[in-house]
Amino acid sequence: MKTIKLLIANRGEIALRIQRTARKTGISTVAVYSKYDAEAKHVLNADESVMLHGESLAETYLNIEAMVAAAKKTRATAIHPGYGFLSENPLFSEACEREGIIFVGPSADSVRAMGNKIAAREVAVRLGVPVTPGITGSPDELLRDHGNVGFPMLIKAAAGGGGKGMRIVRTREELALALENTSREALNYFSDGTIYIERFVENPRHIEVQVLGDKHGNMVHLFERECSAQRRHQKIIEEAPSPTLTTEVRLKMCESAVILASSIGYYSAGTIEFLVDSELNYYFLEMNTRIQVEHPVTEMTTGFDLVEEQLRIATGEPLRMKQEEIRQTGHAIECRIYAEDPSNNFMPSPGHISLYHEPAGQHIRIDSMEIDHEGLIHSFFDPMIGKLITWGENREEARLRMIGALENWVVQGIHTNITFLAGIMQHTSFSGNTITTRYIDNHLEELVGYTNQLKSAIPPEIPLLSGTLFSLSVNRSTIANIWQAIGYWRHLPEPIVLLDGIRQEIKIIGLKGDQLEFTLNGRTGQASLQGDPGQQRLWLDGISHTVFIGKDENGRFAVTYKGFKFIVERSDMPGPENISFAEAGNVNIDPGNIVSPMPGRVLKVNVSEGDEVKKGQVLMVVEAMKMENNILCPEDGVVDKLLVKEGDMVDSSARLVHIGER
Repeated sequence: MKTIKLLIANRGEIALRIQRTARKTGISTVAVYSKYDAEAKHVLNADESVMLHGESLAETYLNIEAMVAAAKKTRATAIHPGYGFLSENPLFSEACEREGIIFVGPSADSVRAMGNKIAAREVAVRLGVPVTPGITGSPDELLRDHGNVGFPMLIKAAAGGGGKGMRIVRTREELALALENTSREALNYFSDGTIYIERFVENPRHIEVQVLGDKHGNMVHLFERECSAQRRHQKIIEEAPSPTLTTEVRLKMCESAVILASSIGYYSAGTIEFLVDSELNYYFLEMNTRIQVEHPVTEMTTGFDLVEEQLRIATGEPLRMKQEEIRQTGHAIECRIYAEDPSNNFMPSPGHISLYHEPAGQHIRIDSMEIDHEGLIHSFFDPMIGKLITWGENREEARLRMIGALENWVVQGIHTNITFLAGIMQHTSFSGNTITTRYIDNHLEELVGYTNQLKSAIPPEIPLLSGTLFSLSVNRSTIANIWQAIGYWRHLPEPIVLLDGIRQEIKIIGLKGDQLEFTLNGRTGQASLQGDPGQQRLWLDGISHTVFIGKDENGRFAVTYKGFKFIVERSDMPGPENISFAEAGNVNIDPGNIVSPMPGRVLKVNVSEGDEVKKGQVLMVVEAMKMENNILCPEDGVVDKLLVKEGDMVDSSARLVHIGER
């Protein structure tokens, strides 16, 4: 491969992923970072790094001039954009070309031809690839002409990706507001407010084909991935190969993908996405002109390093493989680990991670932020912490390996979707392959309930005794005098222990060294806890169990077992010291005070002081972790005070508006 110096115009797990291939191929790397990422692993692991000055994404990771300046400053000869941010912005690749910097991706013309959904549909129609009926225009034009498409319809940002701004509309009454919101989000996320509408395919499968093309006119596909398990139009589980397609349909789709990509002279890695209906008819959806989040499942089943191939293509090398040499072997599944709360409609959950542990083992791959023990998830960025990929000889083997790996990915201090993913992996909808793109959204309550049932099936004595033993060891390790050495529990043989808020009937008979003799709910036994802080082993009646123990923000003991988190409280113990509470935390004593649900940015304010408002009315929109959150009015009333304006940054205790009585 030609010798280059590579600047990675991205952050987090994809920056680290690109660095791994660069190290393997002897390429030196330059990281860029905002002030919030100064201590991030992608910065620390790079050969060089450059700080991007500014507060917003527009000033940092979306700043083309700053990226090019960083490359020139460090004499980087190539830039890899990763995915998201500037990866599908043709102005970025053009800026690189003007400066003589190699852009590790397709040409600007290809991005314009396929990166825009409307232009891509026109190419597909010209080539005879099936598409769903659709039109484009301004919100007013689409409101007037939507009858040519019909309901249900899907509204999308023309320049978008990742499900941002996508909405399903089933009635005309919903249409005007949905068009306005999608256009605004498109302008905010992609600097292009163009939108289009298309006929919505009921209960579709989402299947995509990976293609690779070089600058010499060669093009191949690396087969397909199925990404039907989605929430809010964004993928959370991907697998290869698709368990839905027949061999005949698979080959036709892959051939269509190659035809589409070849028709525009595409080079680099790209993905052609399709919707597939219940009769296995397929329709072209869009092309992503970049590396995809879910590329590892293709790598695991074909054996090719797609980032390495991108680098070779960018430096002018021809493809190293012919179509007949590419095979799919086994089955791979990827789960995206997000900082979010599935039980609260996937509300993002930024904050401090107090305990972090990743799984490991044969045929298990982790692409993550590589957090060391604890870390911070900012509200300014996408909430994805990392990706877990497992491989098996067949789908069932990969699924079972995934369940075991999810049970050993531990994140304490914030909400994540880890247990929710483990629940889906065990649910008949996944094992029986009946999940379509709307399944999770339509069955969220059922899936959350199923996950809770799995947690309820865990023997409660395991987390309870783990937390209790840990509380005793903490007490002994911080002794200051003989009375603490004796331990207040000696004259309190029945400590007040709560498991997830429910008091447990536990009695301490004795503690000999690390061995606890106890009576719990009428059962007598022995237990001990061994290991370093964090990951430990509970020995219960001669059987060991791996547990992870830390403390939450309230000083309670958090025990993670089999992927499920339990809170163990000792109300007979003194509470944590040096805890202060922000004054703003008490604002909701007055129900008229409305507080931001999380740290973020005020995107839109819909009211002014003096306005009369009704219960359920959207007062403003707060954007956090690339997701819009509507702030609703709790009761009828009048806007007494408006405390923020559009563009303001707010935290989770910030007062936004006060509603008084009429």
